[in-house]
Amino acid sequence: MFLASGVVNDEGFWLIGVKRSDSKILDDKNLLECHRKEPIGYESAKHILNAINLNLDNLIIELKKNDFLLDQPPRGISYNIPLNFLENIFDFWLEKYKDKEIWEMCLGLLKIRRRVSLTNLINSESIKGDSKKWAMEIENLHNYKPNSIKKNSSNEPMWK
Repeated sequence: MFLASGVVNDEGFWLIGVKRSDSKILDDKNLLECHRKEPIGYESAKHILNAINLNLDNLIIELKKNDFLLDQPPRGISYNIPLNFLENIFDFWLEKYKDKEIWEMCLGLLKIRRRVSLTNLINSESIKGDSKKWAMEIENLHNYKPNSIKKNSSNEPMWK
């Protein structure tokens, strides 16, 4: 499992993926630098990658809903999302996978996060104990806001 940066046609992107061997990562001429590489089983890596992708999908949907601009890279993840933020997401899900009970709790919270903000559940005391602790951490994995201004949402007149 890896987190790498790359370029296609002078456009940068991040890529989080699974390869069965290091040589397959090195064979990809579009990748520039590998920032994280974890040798874990292929099936485990696929589960972790699914959680990371769900986390990123949640984040991107939220950013779009709030009218923030994100570049559409030719492949992978927008370079607008900072490396340290992606590393935090990568490391969180990799670490949680090591404990089945925590993994299942966090994955369930992530799926709930798809539909509703965990902050509301935390503030309303709907969740407590370890669930609350993990919910706060998962919510932090969704708190990135780009520095770019929101896209102009005003409608142009149909005629002048």
